[in-house]
Amino acid sequence: MNEYHLAQVNIARMLAPIDSEVMQDFVNNLDRINGLAEKSIGFVWRLEGDEGNATALRIFEDDFLIVNMSVWRSKEALFNFTYASQHVGVLKRKKEWFHKMTDRHMCLWYVPAGTEPTPADAKLRLRYLNEHGDSPYAFGFKGRYTVEEALNYKVKS
Repeated sequence: MNEYHLAQVNIARMLAPIDSEVMQDFVNNLDRINGLAEKSIGFVWRLEGDEGNATALRIFEDDFLIVNMSVWRSKEALFNFTYASQHVGVLKRKKEWFHKMTDRHMCLWYVPAGTEPTPADAKLRLRYLNEHGDSPYAFGFKGRYTVEEALNYKVKS
C-alpha cells in the first residue's frame, strides 16, 4: 500500500481583529510556534500565506475565523507537538484570544504522502465531521481509524 500521512485543520474565532492589542501575544508567538512545528519529528507541511503563517488567509466567510492546516507523518507526531511541546503553553491561553467554539473545530483525515490538502478539502472534512460525527473520513484525536478503514469508507451524502 502507498504511504499515507495525517492532515489536520483547526479553526478558531478571534475575540478581536488580528492586529488588535487583544491578539498581540498570540501573533507574537506565531513564528516561534510555527518554527517549533516545522522542527518537530513527523512534521511534513503547513498552510502558509505570504506572511509565513495562515492568519491573513480568508477561507471562511467570517473574517474573525482563522485556520491552521498541517500534515504529519502520524497522529502520534501531531499529538506530541500539540500536547507535549511548548505549543501547549499557547494552547492553555486560547481563552485570551478566541471564542469557545460550539461546533467541532479540529478535524483529522488521511492523505497520500506528498499531498498538500487545500482549504476546500479542510472545509469539506470539517463540515462532514460536524454533520456525521467521527468516521474514518473525518475524525478527532480520539478517533482510532486506520488508513485501510478510510480507504474503504463510504461517504454519506
